[in-house]
Amino acid sequence: MRKGPLCFLCVVEKLNLPSYEFKIKAEKEKLYIFDSIRKKMLVLTPEEWVRQNFIEFLHQEKGYPKSLMKQELGMKYNRMDKRSDIVCHNTEGVPLVLVECKRPQIKITQKTFDQIARYNMVLKVPFLAVTNGLEHYFCEIDHENKRYTFIPEIPPYEQLVNS
Repeated sequence: MRKGPLCFLCVVEKLNLPSYEFKIKAEKEKLYIFDSIRKKMLVLTPEEWVRQNFIEFLHQEKGYPKSLMKQELGMKYNRMDKRSDIVCHNTEGVPLVLVECKRPQIKITQKTFDQIARYNMVLKVPFLAVTNGLEHYFCEIDHENKRYTFIPEIPPYEQLVNS
């Protein structure tokens, strides 16, 4: 396998998600993937590969409208600028799900959950997802009682907006 900037298989690996079609192009020794939410080509990094696949998973498998998803949503936490990977909203703009994506080579640890928990102190979403594309963890947050519960999967969009 060729090593270097255009090593497609070095970036695009099989994930523990269904397979989706993406527009990918090579230009000036870099690979780019079309982001269907922001409507532009982005540098295809391993983390971006996970993010784009998880967006498709949320949309195609769980029914989350892409028009209600935001990527790299900026926020302030302790006067520091932070960016969340994916936030899914309802039609009133209320955040429902916060997703933190890591590249497949990054092991999901307590540090990853601490990171998403800090973001959620600002957003206060009821559901969290952490993924490296190979492992996925989902939590339901009880803000009132300051507890969380791991759940086997993220609820479908219709279930969240109709409950």
